[in-house]
Amino acid sequence: MTNQTKTILLKYVLAALIARTGKGAAISQTHTTGSAFPDAPKAQLIAQTDMQASLATPGSVGSQATPGDTSGAQAGQGPRLSRTEAEQMAMKNNPQVTVAHLLALAQQQVVRETKSAELPTANAALTAVEAENASRISAGSLTASRLFDHAGAGGGFTQLITDFGRTANLVASSKLQENAQSANALATQFDITLATDQAFYNALQAQELLKVASQNVSARQTLQSQVSQMTANKLKSTLDLSFADVNLSQAKLLLLDAQNNAASSMAALDAVLGLDYEVNCELVDDGPALQPPPSELKKLVQQSLQQRPDLQAMNFSQQAAVKFSHAQRDQMFPRIVAAGNVGSVPIRPTQFYTSNWWGGIGVNVNIPLFNGLLYSAQAKEASIRAQAESERTRDLRDRIVRDVRTAWLAANMSYQRLSVTAELLKEANLGLTLAQTRYKMGLSSIVELSQAEYEQTDAAIGNTNAQYQYRLALATLNYQIGKAP
Repeated sequence: MTNQTKTILLKYVLAALIARTGKGAAISQTHTTGSAFPDAPKAQLIAQTDMQASLATPGSVGSQATPGDTSGAQAGQGPRLSRTEAEQMAMKNNPQVTVAHLLALAQQQVVRETKSAELPTANAALTAVEAENASRISAGSLTASRLFDHAGAGGGFTQLITDFGRTANLVASSKLQENAQSANALATQFDITLATDQAFYNALQAQELLKVASQNVSARQTLQSQVSQMTANKLKSTLDLSFADVNLSQAKLLLLDAQNNAASSMAALDAVLGLDYEVNCELVDDGPALQPPPSELKKLVQQSLQQRPDLQAMNFSQQAAVKFSHAQRDQMFPRIVAAGNVGSVPIRPTQFYTSNWWGGIGVNVNIPLFNGLLYSAQAKEASIRAQAESERTRDLRDRIVRDVRTAWLAANMSYQRLSVTAELLKEANLGLTLAQTRYKMGLSSIVELSQAEYEQTDAAIGNTNAQYQYRLALATLNYQIGKAP
């Protein structure tokens, strides 16, 4: 539709409104007798192209603005919180980090439990017996069938000589599981760091969008007030006022959404930080200046396969499963144990005890012959589970390669959007300025000015989103390649 056609349609609409309302104001005149034409409303340019400079001084959602009254929307209330401080707070307070650390400590004790089988076992005993006339045990035991009055003390020990590698494999499996749990704890820290960065940038982006929405309401409020005054002076029709009212209402709805998003984003950030109460902070991005993403994808893939803690944990778990399968197989080998005991019986019947000291030492060899194929089934089960762990490790490697490539592509796309959205915002600002001038000179209608304001607001929002989406893409890429937080 050409501009001439739009003008004709607008005149028909205005003629219908004039006939219905009885008001004879015409917008095609640039002046009226005895009254100077007032200046056109100067809509405020929202979120200029120097967004990089504005990011250094973000706003706060500590004071929520109400639609039509944005005086408190920009006030930075609450403590200042940088991204680095947020990560440190999450590492300290988030319960998932604490759980992973405690599980790693518990696995250390499992290693000690398993290794105890290689160490000697000793125990002591004190016994005193009062028998009835050297009575005999008639049931319940095959040893010590005769009871005597006596009191004695003694001790015994056992020491594993060899079980042909079973205990050694169990200890090795436990140590590998300890390494896996430590890697899982580190992976949890990486997860929480990424979640903190995502929540931080989402909250910071929501606060910046709240500023844009607040400025938008202020600009639309100014436009509505000036158009209302011109309508009262018969310089503009009620159609202009209607458009201005609609634009103001839309800006207020945008502000309400921005307020809700800012509050929700802060609630998500509080949860990641391990806080069970609401804290509204003035967020400050202390990260380095934006740089292009890394260019060598193959190098990033190799780096991720070497550094990802979750892949390291999976490798350790797979190795532990192999060691455990060997230990289950070794159950079918003999077990050789040395044992000994020594003691004294100071109170005893002399006719049966020639000395008050007793003791002995020996070696016991336990050879499994048949137990219903239990050991062979357990060895086979452990071997199959080790193969399954190997396949899980391979699957994780494939997913890591895919995720690194996806994150790298997303980072490059987000980086390219920075220049495009900045140029779009620049053109939208210029278009709004031209629309203001045309409206002031009476060469355009309120429709053209409203469209220019809408496009400028949309461009400002898109530019703000692009800034923080690129930061999120970089944080995700660093996580995928296993870069230490």
